[in-house]
Amino acid sequence: MYLCNVDKNRKYRKIAFFKDYFQTFFEKQSKKVKAKIVWTFDLVEDMPRVPETYLKHIENSDGLYEIRVQHGREIFRIFCFFDEGQLVVLINGFQKKTQKTPKKEIELALKIKAEYESEK
Repeated sequence: MYLCNVDKNRKYRKIAFFKDYFQTFFEKQSKKVKAKIVWTFDLVEDMPRVPETYLKHIENSDGLYEIRVQHGREIFRIFCFFDEGQLVVLINGFQKKTQKTPKKEIELALKIKAEYESEK
């Protein structure tokens, strides 16, 4: 399943999914949250340089990033990484309820990233 429309003439990045990790998270969200996630994906694909407000590298990680989505008071994070330059591979997402990103969420994302790399 691909959520964002791709116009190859104006996209700087392409978003792809690995297995069903992200889709499982996405399907549980409300219609408004889903719309905000898709809007954020379009922004990540369309902007030559994405502000850290929307895409940020996770410190002390091996190439792990988080796509940052805020809807009202709700905050969501979707882990991803780059493969072959401009391909953003989504792995898992969660609703953020604490100031710091939970270590178990980062560990899960790194495990999924390693799974992707071993299957490539």
